[in-house]
Amino acid sequence: MIKFPKNFYWGSAISATQSEGASAKDNKTETTWDRWYKEDPYKFYDQIGPELTTNMYENYKEDVKWLKKTGHNSYRTSISWARLIPGGKGEVNQKAVDFYRDYFQRIKDEGVELFVNLFHFDMPIEMQEIGGWTSREVVNHFVEYADTAFKLFGDLVDRWFTFNEPIVHVECQYLNQYHYPAEVNPEKAIQSAFNTQLASSLAIQAFRKHELDSKVGIILNLTPAYSRSSNPNDIEAAKIADLIACKSFLDPSVLGEYPKELVDLLKDYDKLPDYTDEDLEVIKNNTVDFLGVNYYQPLRVKENPYEIKEDAIFLPENFYTPFEMPGRRMNIYRGWEIYPKALYDIAINIRDNYNNIEWLVTENGMGVENEERFRENGQINDHYRIDFFKEHLTELHKGVEEGSNCIGYQVWTFIDCWSWLNAYKNRYGLVELDLDTQERRIKKSGEWFKTLSENNGF
Repeated sequence: MIKFPKNFYWGSAISATQSEGASAKDNKTETTWDRWYKEDPYKFYDQIGPELTTNMYENYKEDVKWLKKTGHNSYRTSISWARLIPGGKGEVNQKAVDFYRDYFQRIKDEGVELFVNLFHFDMPIEMQEIGGWTSREVVNHFVEYADTAFKLFGDLVDRWFTFNEPIVHVECQYLNQYHYPAEVNPEKAIQSAFNTQLASSLAIQAFRKHELDSKVGIILNLTPAYSRSSNPNDIEAAKIADLIACKSFLDPSVLGEYPKELVDLLKDYDKLPDYTDEDLEVIKNNTVDFLGVNYYQPLRVKENPYEIKEDAIFLPENFYTPFEMPGRRMNIYRGWEIYPKALYDIAINIRDNYNNIEWLVTENGMGVENEERFRENGQINDHYRIDFFKEHLTELHKGVEEGSNCIGYQVWTFIDCWSWLNAYKNRYGLVELDLDTQERRIKKSGEWFKTLSENNGF
């Protein structure tokens, strides 16, 4: 039997926008997702937007009871900035305070440790309209919001996170067009990345002043970059891919400094963001207490063999191109490679290069389309998801046995939820959501996860 360390965290993660619904209820204002759906609903799978989602705003009192039924001893959600502080600045919404305090208290009453994230892609539209993460004004408003959250909920929260997957909103807003405002503007992407890191560090600085009994971290989606071959050109491509995809936030968040190679690369192309020496001091002096790691797929790359024209847009793909490894295993529904060994590689990298900081897996999961196919005696038998968890946990356990300071494993997600442009195309939950009736039904994976947690292993 594979056993994990005593007091290991078992649980799941979800976000406010993807679970709460009630987009325009009780004084909540628009986010970028609400606005984008209004403008371009055809971009969303089946034209399902963020208005209803899993409707936990209405159902949370019952939904939290599913946590123990599925073996949770920890659970991560986020606060909606636009719900707590409508418009992103100004007065606090008391109805939101009442909701979150009751929601959080009920989670605690279930004997589940509460992890709360402050930003999960849900920018209030008023903040985006003044520049989003490219704006210093927005950074300041975010820090005010974070400080408010620490004051209001600090007595309930066991672990805080400043951001979820910050590289994603950087790339998706200003390079790949998967988040609003869907621009292709590398200068904005670079400034957004720097300002996001600064906002995280300033929020940590604010957190320290409250002297809470909790810890604060950041959640990064670490996608290890693997080169096509041992050819020096491929190896260099993977090195640059890792700088951009992982180290751009990992190094300043944990070590307090940007990697010199990344700074030199941007400098060579005259693409450094606007910053001050004071900003760098803030980043240096306000590193995280611990790290959350989301892992779904590796990043396989090869050299870019083509010459880039002088006036080409400055994009990461100028330095490397994706490599489709022959014989790779795929989750065909999501289009992602399944490669559990990367979780071991992440564990060892954190051990050896990041001071063996305390960390946990904050997301790992498998989205599958049309799960109704697997219903047996009224229950979805998602054996594929159980196998996925087992394989990844086996590799994670190897890393823990070799000294990596991993303290937990949280899956995405505990109940089927809305997933940005994909809406409900792929399901990830331990608990099934019937969109038509809003009924909740436990899947086989939910039962298995409870046994996993009770045994602290499998």
